[in-house]
Amino acid sequence: MTVLDATNQVSVDVRYACWDGVGLPFRLVEASMPAEPGPGEVLVRVDMATVCGSDVHTVLGHRTSPAPGVLGHEQVGRVVAVGPGAAPARVDGAPVRVGDRVVWSVAASCGACRRCRSGIPQKCLELRKFGHERLDPQRPPTGGFATHCLLPAGTSVVRVPDEVPDVVAAPAGCATATVAAVLDAAGPVGEGTRVLVTGAGMLGVTAAAMAASRGAEVVVSDPDPARRELALRFGAAAVTSTPARAAHDVALELSGAPAAVAACVDGLDVGGVAVLAGSVSPGPGLQIDPERVVRGLLTVVGVHNYAPHHLRTAVEFLAARHGGFPFHELVDGAHPLDAMAEAFAAAGARGAAPRQAVVPGAALRA
Repeated sequence: MTVLDATNQVSVDVRYACWDGVGLPFRLVEASMPAEPGPGEVLVRVDMATVCGSDVHTVLGHRTSPAPGVLGHEQVGRVVAVGPGAAPARVDGAPVRVGDRVVWSVAASCGACRRCRSGIPQKCLELRKFGHERLDPQRPPTGGFATHCLLPAGTSVVRVPDEVPDVVAAPAGCATATVAAVLDAAGPVGEGTRVLVTGAGMLGVTAAAMAASRGAEVVVSDPDPARRELALRFGAAAVTSTPARAAHDVALELSGAPAAVAACVDGLDVGGVAVLAGSVSPGPGLQIDPERVVRGLLTVVGVHNYAPHHLRTAVEFLAARHGGFPFHELVDGAHPLDAMAEAFAAAGARGAAPRQAVVPGAALRA
């Protein structure tokens, strides 16, 4: 709730799970913080957040992140305050309003640096990433594992229709929008396009559904039989553990496994495009036959983060198609903020759903 503090400033009661570093437990923090965002900022009440694989990698020490901090970058919530001056615009150009149900981008961009001006704001020189910033104890968190999240100026915001459930909407800001960017990088994908997807996790099955919805013939490769079975329910025409060589127009690598990267390149027919998005951690180098790339007119492109319009594409896809695919089954649990250890343990468990849900407003276990 919002109250007046001792200096008659409007404040908001905030609760968040503070991550202090690798090997340390999450701390539940309750605080009163300023409720008035700055110019261009938006304050959102988080209704649900999901534990992404990169959150798990951070906690395990497989990737670096400032500590203390508030993790989480896949979430959905309602706008409770907008900063003074001109209201920030959503991706569709409409102003952000109090009461909007929204998802937001994984990062905020400055809009002015050479990368932003050249059309790649997702690699802004001043990029700020949600769930990967050092905590400012005097301001609301910029991570999803909190009752409130402060969206800095330059954050892309998309309104979510009420009929899209939280468990479907929350991953849009990372998993679904990333897949939209991957398909964009692949070029035209439509009726009859032969698409190979390596990895049948959250991104892989989402890619299968998106590509199949466009009329593509999708083959999903994954070593796990249960995941292959899941991919069939998300539009895959066939599944395999060993992709065919030179048989696909487009190959989407979403697992990060070195063998899968090689399989994507090897799986391309003449003129094919391989899009690599799963390799977000250092790994071994791969041998690629340059003659095959040259003679086969092959294209290999990388995707990391995404542009604002990809988030809009993600939400539009989920709004139109979530009833036709079991997206609600990809998220399990409803963990309160004092059960983060359990949420992360479940997220890393073999055979678990691709995402675990955190409900910051849920009653604490105590």
